[in-house]
Amino acid sequence: MEHQTRKSNLVLILDYGSQYTHLITRRIRKLSIFSLCISGTSSLKSITDLNPRVIILSGGPHSVHSENAPSFPDGFVEYVEKNGVFVLGICYGLQLVVQKLGGEVKVGERQEYGRMEIVVEKNDNEAGLFGMKSVGDTQCVWMSHGDEVVNLPTGFSVVARSQQGSVAAIENSMRKFYGLQYHPEVTHSPEGMETLQHFLFNVCGITADWKMEDVMEEEIKVINELVAPEDHVICALSGGVDSTVAATLVHKAIGDRLHCIFVDNGLLRFKERERVMGTFERDLHLPVTCVDATEQFLSKLKGIVDPEAKRKIIGKEFICIFDEFAQELEQTIGRKPVYLVQGTLYPDVIESCPPPGSGRSHSHTIKSHHNVGGLPKDMKLKLIEPLKLLFKDEVRELGKILNVPEAFLKRHPFPGPGLAVRVLGDVTQGNALDILRQVDEIFIQSIKDAGLYDSIWQAFAVFLPIRSVGVQGDQRTHSHVVALRAVTSQDGMTADWYNFEHKFLDDVARKICNSVRGVNRVVQDITSKPPSTIEWE
Repeated sequence: MEHQTRKSNLVLILDYGSQYTHLITRRIRKLSIFSLCISGTSSLKSITDLNPRVIILSGGPHSVHSENAPSFPDGFVEYVEKNGVFVLGICYGLQLVVQKLGGEVKVGERQEYGRMEIVVEKNDNEAGLFGMKSVGDTQCVWMSHGDEVVNLPTGFSVVARSQQGSVAAIENSMRKFYGLQYHPEVTHSPEGMETLQHFLFNVCGITADWKMEDVMEEEIKVINELVAPEDHVICALSGGVDSTVAATLVHKAIGDRLHCIFVDNGLLRFKERERVMGTFERDLHLPVTCVDATEQFLSKLKGIVDPEAKRKIIGKEFICIFDEFAQELEQTIGRKPVYLVQGTLYPDVIESCPPPGSGRSHSHTIKSHHNVGGLPKDMKLKLIEPLKLLFKDEVRELGKILNVPEAFLKRHPFPGPGLAVRVLGDVTQGNALDILRQVDEIFIQSIKDAGLYDSIWQAFAVFLPIRSVGVQGDQRTHSHVVALRAVTSQDGMTADWYNFEHKFLDDVARKICNSVRGVNRVVQDITSKPPSTIEWE
């Protein structure tokens, strides 16, 4: 799915740091329109190379008056006007348009945060933002701004105001510039998607022609163009949905020139190796070599407590194994593999890059993903990442088209570093990994038995580096504490904790304490994302 293949109908989002930016991308894709998100401070060439039909300037935490306030590049306005590109500014994006085109933005006397009612003030024709509304119509929207527009650029009109009288929406249909002071992409703006849909289809003339079948065909074409007829490819299978769909897609493209490897790094879940290998051989018919590297990984992780250090070590060891596997293949087939396939997803890419205006060349890193930031720079193999522009639900949809078994597609996400990021601290201390495997198995099986598995995005147990006093068998104990985490989400970018019934939690806690030696306390993580990440490390 190369950028250029979708340029004629591409909706490009320039990200200025809003926590909702990824939602804009997802909402637009749900309309069968291809959308990409890049940094708001990207070069003009980065933008023009993509040749977008529409550009959306996202919200952000900055003020346009700040010294390092991020902005679109020089020449942007001239480019969009010359090429007839539609521009929609949202929140900070609206204020940026106003300021750069000669209007005035000031610190608001009345800041607006949260739910707010707006009223349509002007509606000349269907080519406007509220072409489907009448003057005087009201709707509830989600505001989040401290600055406000006080003077519009020449040629612009106010088309909606808030109940406090602040500018809520502006447009200049002749210049194809539009702006919304609120966030139409969030569910707290109930009619926001209707507004976006009207803007994209009726105002901009976008065609809803983005289908997952087309994504599959395009990716197969890209893979065949990239991989020479005599080249061989390695795919690192983790047992998760992402790498499995990536492998199946590449296998469809190049057949038996794909060589899959499944590495048991000693950080897998309970009986994961047996279960996953059985699925690969029985259901997917993929050529998979299993490598037991438990000692290699755990020896390198001994004494390591920093989460980032653990991720980097694991990434490096994986590449060492892949390089060894490539050398062995070279002896067998007479050619050394050139590429490594990974199941990198769009949220991985987004989370490994940062808010503009931070002064960094990359955005602030939430965490190094094993398949983005955790790989060594001197890696010999070249990367193929066929899913890097897709969200998890889109990968599952692609997997269905590729006939990956539904039960496999519904598996909860599992991190590349495995249990290393679920054992807080040194993973080699005592029998932490064995305890965690048993606790996790009880938790997940209980969720399945209760019929809740498909309602939860991700569930797992965490081994905490603390002990607590307890009473078991009329004796005082000083044993381990484990945490249970279950969340609901659409794409892993944001998440809410799953609200289990008390009886379920009571049953699970009793099973764990009665079945797993060394555990005398079970706690539940009831934190959303943000402020937390889904994984603890």
